[in-house]
Amino acid sequence: MTSKPDHEAGANLPYGRHSVDEEDVSEVVRVLSGDWLTTGPEIRRFEQALEEFLDVPHCVAVSSGTAALHCAMQACDVGPGDEVLVPALTFAASANAALYVGATPIFVDVEPDTLLVDVASVSERITERTKAIVAVDYAGQMADYDGLNQIARERGIAIVADRCHSIGARHARMSTGSIATASAFSFHPVKHITSGEGGVVALADPERAAAARRFRNHGITTDHRERDRLVTHSYDMVDLGYNYRLTDLQAALGRSQLRRLPGWLARRREIAARYDTMFAGMPWLVPLSKRVDRDHAYHIYVVALKLDRLTCDRDKIFEELRANGIGANVHYVPVYLHSFYRKRLGCQPGLCPVAEVEYRRILTLPLYPAMTESDIERVVATVDRICRKYSCD
Repeated sequence: MTSKPDHEAGANLPYGRHSVDEEDVSEVVRVLSGDWLTTGPEIRRFEQALEEFLDVPHCVAVSSGTAALHCAMQACDVGPGDEVLVPALTFAASANAALYVGATPIFVDVEPDTLLVDVASVSERITERTKAIVAVDYAGQMADYDGLNQIARERGIAIVADRCHSIGARHARMSTGSIATASAFSFHPVKHITSGEGGVVALADPERAAAARRFRNHGITTDHRERDRLVTHSYDMVDLGYNYRLTDLQAALGRSQLRRLPGWLARRREIAARYDTMFAGMPWLVPLSKRVDRDHAYHIYVVALKLDRLTCDRDKIFEELRANGIGANVHYVPVYLHSFYRKRLGCQPGLCPVAEVEYRRILTLPLYPAMTESDIERVVATVDRICRKYSCD
């Protein structure tokens, strides 16, 4: 049973929170008053703003980050009989996207200190059937794209970058278009910017981008607005696609949010730096490592508990934090331990031992730009007090 709060908890602090201002609202209302609610001009405007921000030739806006991953798999010609390497510690959509196109996800392990995909594990599990590698930018830190690209180039394998955590993170030597064959981003409300739901596929290759545009629109070569402009009713379905269209309402909201992203990224980094400083030397936990050759977008802030210094497990600390109004979370259970993957692929514990060990230790703590200094101090003080309560020292 969860214990009662040790003191008055106050307002709950979620692990993430969106922010919408009057300009965001005005942009959505403007579109509501116009002629196009979907397949209209706002879609391309949002895509062009993202192309500039991400420094990539082609962005294809879609209905979710999951849809973006599905489109990316399709654009990379992944299909039945292919294998896709996926890090074990990620949201299920990273692996599900491979199944959507008929491929088989093969799970690889992660680095213990960053929880990013382990390049050595990737090398060990490549076969002649491997068609793509999914690189997850866990928590907002970019994966080892230098190492992954070296493997991919040698074998002609595509890289699908799951960058749903890392919009705004930069690589010193490579652009968004060159780090991966296709990159997927998410605009879910808990992410850096939101369009309610939504996502985007970023690509350098124009043919793959054209394929993604068809795929989001039932495999049809033109959308309604294009046919209206051409004064024609005729269209052709050349592929099997899906309805993954983003609405103009969502695109207007996303484009409005994008103007504030640089400031929000700076604030996220400030909060993470404060956490790093305040948690330094605390004997019960350690923050994830940050690689010096990469920046960090800090979608989430994750710490690993030192369970040998505590008389309880991670879930007890989680329960105590929640009882005290701290919206802790856990990202993620290894995908292959979900019931579906155990039944579908016969996955068993022990497949990715590092991911399993770290899963039992990790906690996500609140991080979003609107947090105040007192919010940060409250999180740290509550973590410290609860860990002291269960300290075995």
